[in-house]
Amino acid sequence: MSEQIAAAPVDLISLFPDQVKADERVGYEGFMVEPKALVKVVVALRDELGYDYLSSVTAADYIDDHKIEVVYHFFKSTGGTNLTLSTQVSREKAVVPTLMHEFPSMELQEREVYDMFGVEFTGHPDLRRVLLWDGFEGFPLRKDYKEAYFTAEKKPFTNRWPEGHITRAEDATPYKKNVVYPDNLKPFEEYDPSVENLLYSGMKNFLPEDQRELNTEPVMVNFGPQHPSTHGVFRMAAILDGETVMALKPVMGYLHRNHEKIGERNTYLGNIPFTDRLDYISSMANNFAYVVAVEKLMGPRVQIPERAEYLRVIMSELTRIVNHTWAIGFLLNDLGAFFTPALYAMIERELILDIFEATAGSRMMCNYYRFGGVSRDIPEDAMAKLKGLVYERLPRKIDELDIYLSENEIIRERTEGVGILSPEEAIAYGASGPVLRASGVPYDIRRAEPYGIYDQFDFDVAVRYHGDTYDRYVIRLDEVRQSLRILQQALKTIPEGPVLLKNPYNVRVPAGEAYGRAEAPKGELGFYLVSDGTANPFRYHVRSPSFINLTSLEKMSLGLKIADVFAILGSLDIVLGEVDR
Repeated sequence: MSEQIAAAPVDLISLFPDQVKADERVGYEGFMVEPKALVKVVVALRDELGYDYLSSVTAADYIDDHKIEVVYHFFKSTGGTNLTLSTQVSREKAVVPTLMHEFPSMELQEREVYDMFGVEFTGHPDLRRVLLWDGFEGFPLRKDYKEAYFTAEKKPFTNRWPEGHITRAEDATPYKKNVVYPDNLKPFEEYDPSVENLLYSGMKNFLPEDQRELNTEPVMVNFGPQHPSTHGVFRMAAILDGETVMALKPVMGYLHRNHEKIGERNTYLGNIPFTDRLDYISSMANNFAYVVAVEKLMGPRVQIPERAEYLRVIMSELTRIVNHTWAIGFLLNDLGAFFTPALYAMIERELILDIFEATAGSRMMCNYYRFGGVSRDIPEDAMAKLKGLVYERLPRKIDELDIYLSENEIIRERTEGVGILSPEEAIAYGASGPVLRASGVPYDIRRAEPYGIYDQFDFDVAVRYHGDTYDRYVIRLDEVRQSLRILQQALKTIPEGPVLLKNPYNVRVPAGEAYGRAEAPKGELGFYLVSDGTANPFRYHVRSPSFINLTSLEKMSLGLKIADVFAILGSLDIVLGEVDR
């Protein structure tokens, strides 16, 4: 019996002896539940056993067994390790009851599993594709899916290695430069409104009953996907009564590239630079979460040098400062401020990126962390510069930013009481990071389930209690100050020594599953991995905070003015590389 199951309440099995059993597969953890009993088991797990935070749901295609397995990761909002709950259904008839009514956090995540695996969630009120367009043929994360110009299941591709032959998919496309079309190309079909009507009709279902059939003045307006305040290729479809929001749906996927399919074709080591591209503002934190997950799979035989542990924390906390100052600057732009606040934040960000470049060789796509350590040590001159930043410049500049912005009457008028999310709602909607803590829930993975050497540092979990846009701004200042506390301690006590295991490239990952996560700047960044014992992940899933934090966007926006929605969206601090993957 795994350590997790031994620590978990065995009452779950005694409560449902015929529907729940321990997952006895080698390297797996948690419980297996019958699909028909899923809802009542989950309700008991939440109400009787205290697992009130459903962080993640995904699926895996066990094609040889003709099964699709849906996997849920539960936590307690008071802290502790995860409890994994799985249910298996036939590939030919993949049907699972929705958990959206028990956990609203499932709205977008169940749609993603439907989109990628074809699992039908019965009872879901708006089950449509979310990253691909309605009408897309097939389910890309199933093992038998082959995309156009398919090369091979796993890298390194045999047509490129070891002989070195390179075939570019772009050379095989009949469109060539995308301007000269082949003579036999069928003419473009006329616009079919049925696809968009799926979105719009779904939105009308969320209107109050007395407003669905009335022929009144509410209008449907689309913001994005090309809009300066949507933070990338992101779209919001809204029903407005004048300027008041009556219904709102996020529409994403314009940047989707099937990161997870790529991750299953890469080797474990080859995925590290791909994680850089998720939240491209927070490359180092992405690396950290991923190596935590792989090292969890590899087991206790991975002994990380102590200096490497310190460098991991240092780079992760510098990343948090980079992210939060950047987020504050863009939030001010969303509120209508001039470029000055963003420029003020950019200067400090650039100085930290100088440290990243000197250490990792890159400013944004750092590719710095490795299984068993980090790729290289920090140079002496960069360390000296870093100490000047951490002990002197950054504390002063954060105080100046606070004085400059926090009491500004326009900022307070635009943000206080706007986009309120209560503690109970934040937990139910799966919010994490600053969004969760600004709603009065003091949940930080660095404290709730410490990883690395975070348990060796003295710092406070930043928390605010109003759950509005203003608190989501202020808490980022609070967190920057706590990051500086951690950095000052780390720089004072960092030991000498190696920073990497002797053979980090000969990665051997035993068969099994693991869910590893980190407190990334935007929230819980988790990686669910399934290993079949080969050099490539059998299943690679990213639980991205930007994607899941969007679930509560409509809840926070209803009844407010459309100008408030952009402030709320800015306070969520999303990055589309992480939303769309």
